[in-house]
Amino acid sequence: MNAPLPIKIVATKPFNDQRPGTSGLRKKTKVFEQPHYLANFVQSIFAALEGFEGKALVVGGDGRYFNREAIQIILKMAVANGFGEIIVGRGGILSTPAASAVIRHEKAFGGIVLSASHNPGGPDADFGIKYNISAGGPAPEKITEAIFAHSKVIESYKTVDAPDVDIDHLGEIFVGATKVRIIDPVAIYRDLMASLFDFAAIRALFASGFTMTFDAMSAVTGPYAKAILEGDLGAAPGTVLNGEPLPDFGHHHPDPNLVHAKHLYDLAMSDAAPDICAASDGDGDRNLVIGRGQFVTPSDSLAIIAANAHLAPGYAQGIAGVARSMPTSGAADRVAKKLGVGIFETPTGWKFFGNLLDAGKVTICGEESAGAGSNHVREKDGLWAVLMWLNILAARKQSVKDIVRAHWSEFGRNYYSRHDYEEVATEGANALVAGLREKLASLPGKNFGSLTVAAADDFSYLDPIDGSLSQQQGVRILFTEGSRIVYRLSGTGTSGATLRVYIERYEPDSARHDLETQSALAELIALAGSLAEIKKHTGRDAPTVIT
Repeated sequence: MNAPLPIKIVATKPFNDQRPGTSGLRKKTKVFEQPHYLANFVQSIFAALEGFEGKALVVGGDGRYFNREAIQIILKMAVANGFGEIIVGRGGILSTPAASAVIRHEKAFGGIVLSASHNPGGPDADFGIKYNISAGGPAPEKITEAIFAHSKVIESYKTVDAPDVDIDHLGEIFVGATKVRIIDPVAIYRDLMASLFDFAAIRALFASGFTMTFDAMSAVTGPYAKAILEGDLGAAPGTVLNGEPLPDFGHHHPDPNLVHAKHLYDLAMSDAAPDICAASDGDGDRNLVIGRGQFVTPSDSLAIIAANAHLAPGYAQGIAGVARSMPTSGAADRVAKKLGVGIFETPTGWKFFGNLLDAGKVTICGEESAGAGSNHVREKDGLWAVLMWLNILAARKQSVKDIVRAHWSEFGRNYYSRHDYEEVATEGANALVAGLREKLASLPGKNFGSLTVAAADDFSYLDPIDGSLSQQQGVRILFTEGSRIVYRLSGTGTSGATLRVYIERYEPDSARHDLETQSALAELIALAGSLAEIKKHTGRDAPTVIT
């Protein structure tokens, strides 16, 4: 073992904008490139932790611009702060779910994940960082608040003078007395997927002529999808599009929604459609699933996965329960009720699922923003969701469209849409929400056209495991026949505010399951705009994105 390196103390001053959001700290890349900015936040992470001396830290990211430089800063700081081992994905690559898998597999103290998720990458785009705890999931609010508190008073950070580490070749090296281990970013995750799903059945499905298009969006999922889909499962070469992670995601916006992945939707609806189209996002934790002639909403996907999880070997004994974020549709609730398992409604943010998973209360989790996952890791997992669909298709020997329609026939259809108003003035967005809160007490019992308000509140969540209370998580207007309007300001953007409006209508009648979604929701959409005075507060006549 080498001798420890001298610790270098670097004087610094606080930045006033380092409060982590729903999933870490996200800013424009140029903000992170400021002298001391990243180092201040990293030192604040370490200051919020206890007992990590001599233990292992996992480090990796989605390969976006500034990823490699950030890793070198973090490595030297982790050495100076006393970690005994640092585990890094080769090339600095680790998808967010793979990072969670590695933390758990290696029994690491925790991990630092570098990503701004589905946000664009590049020198003029976005960057992000978050800390994940030993269970593999995002740090709970107790830790993120401690990080923020330290960031406001920081006066110095610790680092060492050492050459940059070669992160492009597998193996072990020492930086002073600290072992740095460069690992295959795919291997641990790949083995985990093979333990959960019936790879033989999915191989047989592809061998039978089943076709697929998976767009990795020039983001982190490419190496994972190539190894598993084209390698282990025998999908045809070229099944994976845009499979090389690029610092700017090839100028793509790596968000697998119907705007930025419209080409997949158009392909799936065409005469040349493969059996399934799928995609994942910048850091690999979101998913898009579209069958031939059938888009699957994330809310429906969660419900269908929950209803069919037992078909996969890793879930053959059934599921303990289901958790969904509050804005996600109630489709999964009906599945949980039929299965006789618990259903939990949490605030937005994957960290809220962690306690439920750790306590064994739930097995399947999901959110309307295209995230789904299970107790195999503590992050949402885009490729896992796609593999679950492939397992279901192989077991049921039906098309995506037939499976979705059968599900609606059994459980009813939740017509659902999200209207995003992006980069609106923060003052206007805050005024809109404040105005809604003032109206809440007066809304129950009121009639709006054919709609009657049953209840209205600002959602709060009392964690059933640790007793923590999260308040003001979104304004809900609930109607007597099961419809909902939800308003929420998002914490995932890097400029201005994003107002998200969620509109949902439940339709039990199979004869009415073929309506166009926006038409089916038209009355609710109009009411959502007038009730919140969206145009007045945002200056917008229409949403930026409709999903």
